[in-house]
Amino acid sequence: MIVRPRASLRRILEDLGSTVLDVAASPGELDTEVTGVHIYDPLDELLLPEGGILLAVGVDSAERIRALLAAAGPAAGVVVKQPVDVDDLVRAEARRTGVAVLGLTRAASWAQVAALLRSLLAEGDLTEPDETSPDNLFSLANALCALLDAPVTIEDRSSRVLAYSGRQDEADPGRVETVLGRQVPERYQLMLQRRGFFRQLYQSREPIYIELDDGSINRTAMAVRSGDEILGSIWVAVREPLSGQRQRALADTAKIVALQLLRRRAGADTSRRLRADLLSTVLAGGRDAAEAAGRLGVASERLCVLAAQLSGGSHTDAAHRESDRQRFCDALALHVGAIHPMAAAALVGSVAYAVLPLHAAGDEEARAVRVAESFLARVGPRHVANIGVGRLARDLAEVARSRADADRALRVLRARGSSGAVADYTGVHFEALLLQLSDLVKAEEQVPTGPYRRLLEHDAEHGSELVPTLRAYLDAFGDVNAASARVHVHANTFRYRLKRLTEISGLDLADPDARLAVTLQMRIFGRQGLF
Repeated sequence: MIVRPRASLRRILEDLGSTVLDVAASPGELDTEVTGVHIYDPLDELLLPEGGILLAVGVDSAERIRALLAAAGPAAGVVVKQPVDVDDLVRAEARRTGVAVLGLTRAASWAQVAALLRSLLAEGDLTEPDETSPDNLFSLANALCALLDAPVTIEDRSSRVLAYSGRQDEADPGRVETVLGRQVPERYQLMLQRRGFFRQLYQSREPIYIELDDGSINRTAMAVRSGDEILGSIWVAVREPLSGQRQRALADTAKIVALQLLRRRAGADTSRRLRADLLSTVLAGGRDAAEAAGRLGVASERLCVLAAQLSGGSHTDAAHRESDRQRFCDALALHVGAIHPMAAAALVGSVAYAVLPLHAAGDEEARAVRVAESFLARVGPRHVANIGVGRLARDLAEVARSRADADRALRVLRARGSSGAVADYTGVHFEALLLQLSDLVKAEEQVPTGPYRRLLEHDAEHGSELVPTLRAYLDAFGDVNAASARVHVHANTFRYRLKRLTEISGLDLADPDARLAVTLQMRIFGRQGLF
């Protein structure tokens, strides 16, 4: 029996199809194992691991392609935007090095192809099953394409493309855009929703024929369901309705796809729970952290913990909220994984935690903040969230502290009512300490005392504004003119109130300890709901 590699270059090319990638110069066999995706930077030293695919951004000449092939060493392939400048020397170099030259369609962006390749490498569909195996969604799509003589996509409930057949170049630009982005473009989703096609699709247990009037090829669609639960759908680009026999073939395939989606969901849930348990062990520190880090493939030195939490969301349904959290965490895992192969992320409760290894450059925490800000910029406004960044952990023993730091920074952002913000612990240290002190005060059921309590009682009894006057005075650092402007009274009136509050409370404003004590009480207790 021949054991083929887990993710061969041939398999990836078959799954993507010539719509996205084509072989411009072949080294011969294409069964090389693909281990990862890397982006070419002419300013960095080119160090490619065995089996890597190099995205050669900006490389367009035969001479530069030959130079990359010579330097790429044990890589699986080099991707260049079409049209690829290939001559006999390039072909000879591809054969000599064993590195394939692949042409990327000009309609695709580098970000799209990078995400596409990484998602394929992350899927279990690249295990080289038999082409007719029902355990492979891409195989199912190709088999259905052959039966129906039309290109096929399999999509989830959110119109994300899970798999697609070959021959997509026979369809329309909208289908090509869908395959490249692995997502039905929003304008098409809105059009289908506005015309009631989704409602018709999900109510029917038979294929439906959709006539499009925007110049696109018509579609036949079939809902994929398990009982009454909609799992996804199958879309076929056709110019006329399917015959009865082909409709039955589509309906039968939908049942097989449903089984595969249920199996995949169960496996994904199990995998996510395992990753969450392992990452929780790493975050807790202790004697089991090293073993958990090893099983996760997480680095064990110079780590920083990110704590990310969605701050918005219109869904009232708990299942939808959980689904949003999981998609958000998946996006975070992809983001940090692209930065460092030994990073990891998992959802623990409602918070997505990421453990990010950092190089010893002296500004590790600042770099972690930039990573968090970059991530929020990429996912917003689809996922509005806050991220707390912990201090650098030199080893696994300090990861628990970094996690606590990140949690406290995240809590400060929640207390501020922030949305779409990033905070590192050192930047919000004092606010975090105040929140911790507030917790202690609440747990021990403590109440205001001394001058602050007397001022609160006087304001409550007489309807006066002595506490706001004191707060404005302290916030303005004793500047009466600035403080009076804050509370919108004349400076002389403000001085009178200041004199009255010192008489009533007994507060000595010349005493720095007294000023600190009353300032802290105002910050901890506030003025609401105390009397």
